[in-house]
Amino acid sequence: MEISIKQKEASTSAELKSKANKIRKDIVRMIAKAKSGHPGGSLSAVDVVTALYFKVMRHNPKDPKWKDRDRFILSKGHAAPLLYAVLAESGYFEVKELLTLRKLGSRLQGHPDMKRLPGVEISTGSLGHGLSVGNGMAIAGKLNKKGYRVYVLLGDGECQEGQVWEAAMTASHYKLDNVTAILDYNGLQIDGPVKDVMNINPISNKWRAFGWYVIEINGHDFKEIFDSFERVKKLKGKPGIIIAHTTKGKGVSFMENVVDFHGKAPTKEQMVQALKELKKNEE
Repeated sequence: MEISIKQKEASTSAELKSKANKIRKDIVRMIAKAKSGHPGGSLSAVDVVTALYFKVMRHNPKDPKWKDRDRFILSKGHAAPLLYAVLAESGYFEVKELLTLRKLGSRLQGHPDMKRLPGVEISTGSLGHGLSVGNGMAIAGKLNKKGYRVYVLLGDGECQEGQVWEAAMTASHYKLDNVTAILDYNGLQIDGPVKDVMNINPISNKWRAFGWYVIEINGHDFKEIFDSFERVKKLKGKPGIIIAHTTKGKGVSFMENVVDFHGKAPTKEQMVQALKELKKNEE
């Protein structure tokens, strides 16, 4: 019996929710084991990045340097645990290596290292630079007549950096319709609420003023995530940004919307509690 399109979509969403939940557990485990890292902003962007790697992007873990691959840039490099967990689940390296996070000699350092770890397109960590690098990759793609797309994940606090807006102007000026920015808008940064540290609103109007096509979504709703990526793929002559409204520390009750967990590792006891909560999401 044929499965309807709606059933297929539901199945895909269910599978991705399960995958995202596993990635959240990996993030909690590795940061707790390292006793160092950034859980809040890693957990908030899980659903968007899971959708990218398991549904949207063209990539090949067996050939990380495949010339026609889509590129993903983690501009907010402190969310490295998220990237590592997704790469491991995708097959770029073994999942057990995740527990070496931040250990001396490990390939999994506090920020991604493109020279040591397959699947990492660019070493990031100095905030504000990712979109500029993405623009360069997008321009190269157009010059070489390649059909790949470039996806750049930005943090909301990161948008306080002037370099972000220079890159925004560049992408618009050169009509880089093969660049998609995703803003992980969870509202908190290391020093507190983004609106109190340096208000970036009205953020959607700012991006529009810089010549971008803007979509705002619930960053934890897979249907909205898929629909937004399909819409930006159809753009001609201008770049697109998906402003994903998310929850800092999503999936772990005592981390959600708590600024302290921007860069604080959970204790062993907190890890156990977090994993219990995430396990319940599977039931």
